[in-house]
Amino acid sequence: MESSNRPNIWLIMADQFRGDCLGIAGHPDVQTPYLDTLAANGVRFENAVSACPTCIPARAAALTGMSQEKNGRVGYQDGVDWNYPHTLAGELTRAGYQTRCVGKMHVHPLRSNQGFEEVELHDGYLHYYRDLSLPAYESQFLADDYMHWLKTELGADADIIDTGMECNSLVSRPWCYEEKYHPTNWVAARSIDFFRKRDRTRPFFLMSSFVRPHPPFDAPSCYFDLYRNRALRPPYTADWDDASRLLHGGRIAGSVTGFSDPELQRQSQIGYYACITQLDHQIGRIYQTLEEQKLYDNTLIVFVSDHGEMLSDHHFARKSLPYNGSMRVPLIVSGGAVDPEVRGTTRDFVAELRDLMPTLLQSAGAPIPDSVDGVSLWGEIRSPGSEKREFIHGEHNGGFPNHFIVTKEDKYIWFADTGKEQYFRNEDYEEKFDRIADPAYAERIAYLRRLLTEQLTGRPEGFTDGKNLIPGRPYGALIPWK
Repeated sequence: MESSNRPNIWLIMADQFRGDCLGIAGHPDVQTPYLDTLAANGVRFENAVSACPTCIPARAAALTGMSQEKNGRVGYQDGVDWNYPHTLAGELTRAGYQTRCVGKMHVHPLRSNQGFEEVELHDGYLHYYRDLSLPAYESQFLADDYMHWLKTELGADADIIDTGMECNSLVSRPWCYEEKYHPTNWVAARSIDFFRKRDRTRPFFLMSSFVRPHPPFDAPSCYFDLYRNRALRPPYTADWDDASRLLHGGRIAGSVTGFSDPELQRQSQIGYYACITQLDHQIGRIYQTLEEQKLYDNTLIVFVSDHGEMLSDHHFARKSLPYNGSMRVPLIVSGGAVDPEVRGTTRDFVAELRDLMPTLLQSAGAPIPDSVDGVSLWGEIRSPGSEKREFIHGEHNGGFPNHFIVTKEDKYIWFADTGKEQYFRNEDYEEKFDRIADPAYAERIAYLRRLLTEQLTGRPEGFTDGKNLIPGRPYGALIPWK
């Protein structure tokens, strides 16, 4: 007998999944039938963003509910302890939930559970944790559960890079082993096994945390076949693109510019979309298990990504940038725990990863710690327009240090090293038209610049004197967390 009417919670987190790569969002190429099903049976947030769009700071926001200014992670840096007193899993465990993460955590120490009762870990390929000078218990070769399983199954020399591809490049090729050995399938299989052995006297919180579609783009060949003969939409370009950067970086496999060769760009798209559809089908496996075990009706399902992937848009690859390919993420709230009256609807509220913790804690009837900066999305889900958040301040140091202010209408960008500014309207999703010099928007741009100045006032880097933004200030990946 199930013990409570409190909903079970299944959080699906993808890695590097662009906000526009859903069939239901109108993408012309990518196929996502199961994610489309979740959206059709739930609420999709069209303006969801990652305020610090690389893996570690994004996950810090999701797991603590704090903004980057509060959790202290304003860029990517490995090897820094996670010592937060309140985490999403910790609060749900305290509230009586059985809590399990399967897949990617990307925290430090590597095996820190961050409040989960149990973690079956696969972090993907992490350079830092493959350094042979680390203690053995911190080595990905030993501490990563998927890696341990893969070597048990295929031999001591088996590795996730046996395809020959690096984990941050846009090179793509099909998976070289049986599909069941792929890490995407492993996360699905281990998530399904959780339902077999769960504690039926408690509600559960399961986080299925997939590494894909983060590179390497290595889905099984059948998924590549779905896209090989399609006329794919090319990457976005605009007259503000810096072609000189592509000239220097376009022949480097791991370059932040992406490839200059159009055929390699196309292969990247094929591989990326193949990984997304494989992920979608594996989500479908878990979804069907929920239904078979009569769990769906009392389960809240949330799908989100930590950040996006530029995928050669505007001569950029990877993430950390203030552009839509990088900072926009999909966010779907679905499942039987969602009111039937709002299913199949969208919201234009500017949501952020910090909102996951208060949303899920409210669902569980658990108190929301004072440390949380995010807002519960249930107000917007039940009554659109009820929340009054005007904007999100985003930033990232590393590569191209940047800050941005994003609203329902527009986005203002300031590059902290050069002082360069850009301004885009949200109806221009491809960001073809930088309107920073358009006099029609001068007053609006000045207002957004003031908002950013207010957000940065008092920061230790000295980005502003309270009136003006000051470029070129020393800027690290960490600030003291509050």
